[in-house]
Amino acid sequence: MTTGTASVTAAVWSALGRVRDPELDEPITDLGFVHELVVDEPEVRARLRLPTYFCAPNFAYLMVADAVDAIRAVPGVERADVRLEDHFAAEEINAGVAAGAGFPDSFPGEAVNELDELRRTFRRKAHTAALERACRVLLAGGSRVEELAELTLRDVPASPEKDSLLRRRRELGLPVAPESPLFVDDDGVRVPVDQLALRLRFAQAVRVSIDGNASFCRGLLRTRYGEEGTG
Repeated sequence: MTTGTASVTAAVWSALGRVRDPELDEPITDLGFVHELVVDEPEVRARLRLPTYFCAPNFAYLMVADAVDAIRAVPGVERADVRLEDHFAAEEINAGVAAGAGFPDSFPGEAVNELDELRRTFRRKAHTAALERACRVLLAGGSRVEELAELTLRDVPASPEKDSLLRRRRELGLPVAPESPLFVDDDGVRVPVDQLALRLRFAQAVRVSIDGNASFCRGLLRTRYGEEGTG
């Protein structure tokens, strides 16, 4: 459910569309996780629901915190009230995010580290999957696997797959200049031709895993709340 001034509501919804499930690498809006959005300028209230009662609390914390930051960045919004519902750790997550306490202080005695490294791990996986998708575009256009080792970003045709790859490279601080090598590792180093086929198979496995998990979670959300509750 969404309400409020059309222009501000659209801006808030667009901002929430940039908040992604860290494991599934898809926007929480597309996944149906945003159950309710009420815009009452200058305040915005959002309610999030996840596929199961026991979804990982660290992932849930990241999504709630990112949603707060995204909404607050919208011009005209002064307060963002974002809460997770129907989750075993909702009370701790909601209170911790509202207080800006950080993940360890939200779960004293249980969590010992902030979530920056976890976020980076999943960004690397998302980059690997995006790289495989971009390579599939090239292979479908007639390129051979071994040729991928010599290609640059300039060689990838304009496409949603290329846009996705560039965004993920920026998030990791990897080079995005047109002359930058296409097939690189997590540190931005070009993968040599003798390793490329194996790396490409690994990237395919990562992409299939992410896509499969996203489909599974969509099914769980529909089962839990029905079609009306899935965005």
